[in-house]
Amino acid sequence: MSYISAKETAKKWGMSERSVRNYCYEGRVEGAILVGKTWTIPSDAKKPERKNKQAGAKRTLLEVLKAEKQAKITGGIYHRVQIELTYNSNHIEGSRLTHDQTRYIYETNTIGISDGAVNVDDVVETANHFRCIDLIIDKANGGITESLIKELHKILKNGTSDSRISWFNVGDYKRVPNEVGGKDTTPPEMVAKEIKRLLDEYNKSENKTLEDIIDFHYQFECIHPFQDGNGRVGRLILFKECLKHGIVPFVIDESLKMFYYRGLTEWKREKGYLIDTCLAAQDKFKAWLDYFRVEY
Repeated sequence: MSYISAKETAKKWGMSERSVRNYCYEGRVEGAILVGKTWTIPSDAKKPERKNKQAGAKRTLLEVLKAEKQAKITGGIYHRVQIELTYNSNHIEGSRLTHDQTRYIYETNTIGISDGAVNVDDVVETANHFRCIDLIIDKANGGITESLIKELHKILKNGTSDSRISWFNVGDYKRVPNEVGGKDTTPPEMVAKEIKRLLDEYNKSENKTLEDIIDFHYQFECIHPFQDGNGRVGRLILFKECLKHGIVPFVIDESLKMFYYRGLTEWKREKGYLIDTCLAAQDKFKAWLDYFRVEY
């Protein structure tokens, strides 16, 4: 594929160079790449429609995330989601990387260590989690399938010490029984059947409420289909489904972690605990959306 400059594109489309750059920043020019401070644009890129032809249409969070991801824009909501969701979801599972180290890995693809040591698996899983977020953004409008669930696990655990253990079965269901929070989970020989049941039940209806999505998450965590990484895969799916159904997503952070655990434990008896926790996390996410001026 050949590329041309913003100036050449402006001449081709009969508009100002500034307008072309604005289109690129908004993610409206497919394939445009920001190199330093200069946009390079595919020579066969189509001229975007003027906004007045789209009057009244607001961009969804998913559209903004896809646009910023494609345009490789830094400092926006996509950037924030990558760092916050990755740091907090890994931190819940015991990662010792700091928030600054997580941000540094994302922004520079290197790891900064001032003193002490870091766990290599924490670094690998952090980099892998960024790729998982890209996957759920790309596939947000699709359904939840076994192949998607397994693909998320394979990406998350790829290159870790666990991936070098044959019985760990990275990218596929567990072979050895496990537990969560001191409670039994679905036996390995029953996992495939239970996941199929859960997916069949969940996918019966098109329109989902927040409670529907949280209930799926609860059932997924009860099955605990993988040897490790179940919480992170489950929370990635939670985020994906919120994007798909136009529900403000959320990130469970340190301040909400114990309420989140309590909510999962009590879900069958009292759904309000976990729903309220997720709503509190939503309020925090809405503050990010307000800051970046993304409508919801």
